[in-house]
Amino acid sequence: MAEPIKLGMLAWNQYTDWPAFRKAAVAADRLGYDDLWTWDHLYPIVGSPEGPMFEGWLSLAAWAEATQHARIGLMVGANTFRNPALVAKMATTLDHISDGRAILGIGGAWFDTEHRAFGIEFGQSPGERLRWLDEAVRIMRGMLDGEEPSGDERYTTRGVRNMPPPLQPRLPLLVGGGGERRTLRTVAKYADACNVGGGFANVKHKDEVLRRHCAEVGRNEAEIERTVGTGVCVIRDDPAEARRVFEKLFEGNGGARPWKDQPVGTPEQIADILRPYLEIGFRHFVVGFPYPYDAETMERLIRDVVPLLQA
Repeated sequence: MAEPIKLGMLAWNQYTDWPAFRKAAVAADRLGYDDLWTWDHLYPIVGSPEGPMFEGWLSLAAWAEATQHARIGLMVGANTFRNPALVAKMATTLDHISDGRAILGIGGAWFDTEHRAFGIEFGQSPGERLRWLDEAVRIMRGMLDGEEPSGDERYTTRGVRNMPPPLQPRLPLLVGGGGERRTLRTVAKYADACNVGGGFANVKHKDEVLRRHCAEVGRNEAEIERTVGTGVCVIRDDPAEARRVFEKLFEGNGGARPWKDQPVGTPEQIADILRPYLEIGFRHFVVGFPYPYDAETMERLIRDVVPLLQA
């Protein structure tokens, strides 16, 4: 029997207000979304950076109190922002707040503008940040598993303990990004899940690279859940109307240019876009929702698109 189709709701925490942002999470939870996500950024990353932005971890804690069923995490945490031992502690606390629904999402970070503004060390290159990430994920995984890891290069943790432990026997750790030399190898070594995007051809290629890394490090690739970032979805019975709504969403997010090749159209068109991922083992779709969080699309993904994919 095929694994079920999973849907994640990624609510953009930029250019929004708190009541609408909270309401989006509650609505997705009630509709039956499997997980709720937001970004870990300090400035908007789509459109003008000179706009409002809510902090990610505190948003998750509030969502945990307001929801009941869906898992909750960052897509994905910026490793540069915080000491990894502290992040493991925060994720553990979120697991208790949410009654065992936390996911620790983490990535290498990329947006230098916010790092400069907030005085956060950015590193000299993407390669350096990904070396930091690999060490950080090892520390986080160890702490979540009840070990007492120490840092060995970037981090100075020494036999750090994590008490109380998470409620979940194994709190999932998701690594986001598709770096072929370092990020996907970190996934192969430590992660319970990965997230990649950029269209089907790119996702298929990255998955092939991940499988090679798993073989090299002796990891069973089936242990790693594949999730795909679909981008922003808008569903209407009239494709032209869907496009109009889509463009208006981006205009309201700092005058951003609409992204290309997004899942916009009728339920049948959306299903046709997503169906190829099923053939390569990706059954978990994380869908972006900018403010004002299109309620019709949120509902129709569950009601109309998922049955088409399951069929």
